[in-house]
Amino acid sequence: MTDRLRPGGLQNTEGVHAAVLELAVTAGRAIMDIYAAAHDDALATSATRLADKSDGSPLTQADLAAHTILCQGLAALTPHIPVVSEEDAQADYQPHTGCFWLLDPLDGTKEFLAFNGEFTVNIALIDAGTPRFGVVYAPALDTLYWGGRALGAFRKQRSAVQAMRVAVPPSAGQVVRMVASKSHLNAETRQFIGGFSPVELVQAGSSLKFCRVAEGNADIYPRLAPTCEWDTAAAQAVLEGAGGYVYDTQGQPLRYGKAAVRNPSFIAASMPYADLAFTP
Repeated sequence: MTDRLRPGGLQNTEGVHAAVLELAVTAGRAIMDIYAAAHDDALATSATRLADKSDGSPLTQADLAAHTILCQGLAALTPHIPVVSEEDAQADYQPHTGCFWLLDPLDGTKEFLAFNGEFTVNIALIDAGTPRFGVVYAPALDTLYWGGRALGAFRKQRSAVQAMRVAVPPSAGQVVRMVASKSHLNAETRQFIGGFSPVELVQAGSSLKFCRVAEGNADIYPRLAPTCEWDTAAAQAVLEGAGGYVYDTQGQPLRYGKAAVRNPSFIAASMPYADLAFTP
C-alpha cells in the first residue's frame, strides 16, 4: 500500500476505508431514488435512459448521479490520488501507474433497467497494477461487500457484519457450483462449463458474480467474454480478501492501469489456477 495511505501518512488507512464505504452507500441511495421513481412511472423509466455508450451499453441518470457523488467524495477525501471512472473514461481512457481509484458507479445498468435489483456500486483502490482494496455495494439488496488481499473480506447486510471466506474447493466427483450469466453464456463459456461434472449453475448479475464465490456460495466464475478494468477491480479485491483468485486463462492475475482498458478472458475461483483442472 502506498505510504500516502498508511497510518501516519496524509490519511489513516482505516479511516479512508470507512469513508469510502459511506460514499458507496450514499451513491447507492442516489441510484435507488432514481430506480424507485422509474419503477413507479413508465415515463420516468424512459427518461432515465439517457443514451448508449460507444460500446452499446446504456447510460442512465443513475450512472451519472453515482459518478458525481463518488468522484467528488474521493477528491475531497484523498485529493492526492487520481480518480478514474467508467463514466469519464469512456471517451479518452489513459493508462495509469502508481496509486489511483477505479470506479464503476453503476455496474449492471441493464439489470437496473430490468428492475431485477442485481446492480452494484464498485470502488477499487489500485496500487502498482493490483487492486488493494475494493467495495461492492448492491443498494437494492442493501448488501455491502469490501476487502482486499491483506485486509480480509466482509459482508454487511442491514446492520450485521460477517467475515467472508471462499468455500473449500470441491473434490473430484462433487458438484461444482458455476456462476454463469444467461446474457454472457457464449460458446467458449459453455465449453468451459462442459469440462466439469456434475455442475450446478448459479445466477447473479454485475459484480455480484464474484461475491457469490467470495461468500462461499459458488466455486468458479468464468468470464470468457470482454470486460473492462472498472468492471472487475473492486470485486477482485473482495474475492482475494476472502481467499479466492482471479486469473486469466494462462493463470496470470488481472492487472490494472494497462495501456488498454479491456481485460483478457478470466476465471474467478476459490482455488488457484494449478488446481482448476482446466486446459485453455
